[in-house]
Amino acid sequence: MIRLEKRPEPSRTMSYATPLLAVLATMVFGGFLFAFLGKDPIEAIITIFWDPLFGEFAFFYRPQLLVKAAPLILIAVGLALGFKAGIWNIGAEGQYIVGAICGAGVGLAFYPLESWVIFPLMALAGAFGGWAWAMIPAFLRVKFGTNEILVSLMLVYVAEQLLASMALGAMRNPEGRGFPGSRNLSQYESAHNAELIAGTGMHWGVVAALISVIFAYVLLTRHRLGFAIRVTGEAPRAARFGGVNPGRLILFCLGLSGLLAGLAGMLEVSGPAGQITIDFNVGYGFTAIIVAFLGRLNPLGILFAGLLMALTYIGGDIAQSQLGLPAAAIQVFQGMLLFFLLALDLFTNYRLGFGREAAA
Repeated sequence: MIRLEKRPEPSRTMSYATPLLAVLATMVFGGFLFAFLGKDPIEAIITIFWDPLFGEFAFFYRPQLLVKAAPLILIAVGLALGFKAGIWNIGAEGQYIVGAICGAGVGLAFYPLESWVIFPLMALAGAFGGWAWAMIPAFLRVKFGTNEILVSLMLVYVAEQLLASMALGAMRNPEGRGFPGSRNLSQYESAHNAELIAGTGMHWGVVAALISVIFAYVLLTRHRLGFAIRVTGEAPRAARFGGVNPGRLILFCLGLSGLLAGLAGMLEVSGPAGQITIDFNVGYGFTAIIVAFLGRLNPLGILFAGLLMALTYIGGDIAQSQLGLPAAAIQVFQGMLLFFLLALDLFTNYRLGFGREAAA
């Protein structure tokens, strides 16, 4: 019989090397995937990982690295805090959508008034919207013991229907000749998340992402609450004996992850996306789960993992346009990264055991 046996002391070296090995394994098996699709695997890998940074048009693609990475980092930081405590928010995509709707709603409510107050109000509304949406699974978990994984995930589909309703109804541009979608916030100066330094991709979303990384790092390493989060994830019984209130921790972790996801949605809809549309959400909330684990649930690791994942987004777009790779192949490529990361994590902490099953 083959079984998994927990290693007495998992290798710390392997634990730190796992993300790099997962990236290399993804490149190798991704190459096989691209070859199966009739493409040159070496050319495809170079197009995805090299061209956005050092290719002929890298000057155009490099600023997009920060634009793509900002929402991923912002969402992943919030998710990582919950994951460390064993609280599994899988519905960040829904919180991201609701945050965008709330933020855009405030901006559109003031249109065409110009005032510096509007953008901060949009940020508060977006953060509150994401927080409120995350409080639904948090409250149900604390009050009735429901599974936050299922509830938060199902709420994503509710949020998507709400997004379609807003794009086709209440938020539809009255001057849009019947086409779905809100007014373009990039043409409304007070509600536009514009570049802070022209040509760099640096906007308020990037600033918020960097602040969230610093905040989470200080929280986990210097604050009592961060200690409670780490202990709860590693030894739940010890945490309870130590006086940690599990209900409050659930509310905090789910609320904070929802708040950051909602803020990311607001910063995206007021910046790169520009408007509420039916297809506004592009899966950042789900991709951020990969970013969180690739970064080892460490804020600094998440910073680099977010940049790497943003690179696959940009490189994937280039590969689609230049090599004719289907979008689904790029999504499978990104999914491979999480698969190999989890597989390598498994064999870092467990080993295969062989032997006969003991008689009853």
